[in-house]
Amino acid sequence: MEEKLKQILAEAGQVLAQAGDLDQLNEIRVRFLGKKGLLTGVLRGMGSLSAEERPKIGRLANEVRSEIEDILARRTAEIKEEVKKVRLEAEKIDVTLPGVAFMAGRKHPLSMIQEEIEDIFLGMGYSIEEGPEIELDFYNFEALNLPKDHPARDMQDSFYINPEVLLRTHTSPVQVRTMERTAPALPVRIIAPGRVYRRDDDATHSPMFNQVEGLAIDRRVTFADLKGTLQAFVERMFGPETKTRFRPSFFPFTEPSAEVDISCVMCGGSGCRVCSQTGWLEILGCGMVHPRVLEVSGYNPEEVTGFAFGMGVERITMLKYGIDDLRLLFENDLRFLAQF
Repeated sequence: MEEKLKQILAEAGQVLAQAGDLDQLNEIRVRFLGKKGLLTGVLRGMGSLSAEERPKIGRLANEVRSEIEDILARRTAEIKEEVKKVRLEAEKIDVTLPGVAFMAGRKHPLSMIQEEIEDIFLGMGYSIEEGPEIELDFYNFEALNLPKDHPARDMQDSFYINPEVLLRTHTSPVQVRTMERTAPALPVRIIAPGRVYRRDDDATHSPMFNQVEGLAIDRRVTFADLKGTLQAFVERMFGPETKTRFRPSFFPFTEPSAEVDISCVMCGGSGCRVCSQTGWLEILGCGMVHPRVLEVSGYNPEEVTGFAFGMGVERITMLKYGIDDLRLLFENDLRFLAQF
């Protein structure tokens, strides 16, 4: 049995020296020192020894176990150190190399302009209202004095889900919903920013775009109030030297109605390619709220008046930053977005 123990020690030392990783070391430990290992098997046979041999073999077995454990511990430390060296070599960083710059995130120009529009009107005492993008035909058209057979509906070619439900073509339904909820309380001063949808797709139109519409209702609200409000907005957005011009127009939900132009932000009004040599750029539509719209929404048109306006955020953004193609705002080209 003594020879058997010495043989186990020699064999253990040999295989431990050849082990290449921690998994192999664990397998060797189990093979020699486990409950069913070689050393345990020898110890189980000690019952057949004489009383004089047992202490001697017992001491030798403990020495062999201790020696194998020491070799195992040393070899474990060596392999861990080798693994550490390999890992450090693989993860080595040359601190003398220039750093790699990471592109920081930033706001999209449309978000920047929409927030600027909101801030301007919040400063004038307006509040922000929102509504559903999937809208009923009643709120999108009929409540805005656009019955089903009205030719002006052709101007807002729409995405219909069914005959009575569509993707909203403007944020005016938010105005109607707000008036229904607040009537007959006064005053009402809101803006309604949000996405809208129309069947357009070219360099200056997109099937999905963003609008900000505004509404003010109170007693004795006049067209002069509308002009003053929009002039203040234009001066804050484009600079105090910017002029405005109101041209008569038609919208079913306002009467009288107007298109608003500003002096060209590129040439200052002297005439250039951007403004087609006219010196003016159209930015929004507006007008006094039609009595029919007030009545449908719960207000008495004999007692109150109001004005409304609507602008495309993309249009304002293109004019503000001199962008000549609307599609650039939706392509997510980082080279373009990084300029803002």
